[in-house]
Amino acid sequence: MHNCRITNAVKCLPPQNKPSPAEVRHCLAYLSQELLQLRPKVVLCLGAIAHDAVLRALPLAQLGLRPVLFKFAHAACHQVGDVWLVDSYHPSRYNLNTGRITEAMFSQAVGLAKGLLNQQREEA
Repeated sequence: MHNCRITNAVKCLPPQNKPSPAEVRHCLAYLSQELLQLRPKVVLCLGAIAHDAVLRALPLAQLGLRPVLFKFAHAACHQVGDVWLVDSYHPSRYNLNTGRITEAMFSQAVGLAKGLLNQQREEA
């Protein structure tokens, strides 16, 4: 998918597969820089932690928006300025093994991202 950034919040494998708040804060500068340089039309957030990190990386204050307006939910779509956020449960081994996310659910989220990209191409 062109103009789409698929992201998690941290770029390492943290203990117990859950990044600490300090790790998320440390990686936030990298995420902010990626979004600034790539200027994606859609960001597919892999998990609630990524959703929150992307919201912190975007210029919400400049847009007059607050993070509380954008609640994480699997397959939720949020327009933040010129960027669409698509939420997905993180496809971690734990989430797959427990059934929190299935292949069909992940495909649904990817399909939403593709649909938003196609809609933007048609409008351009």
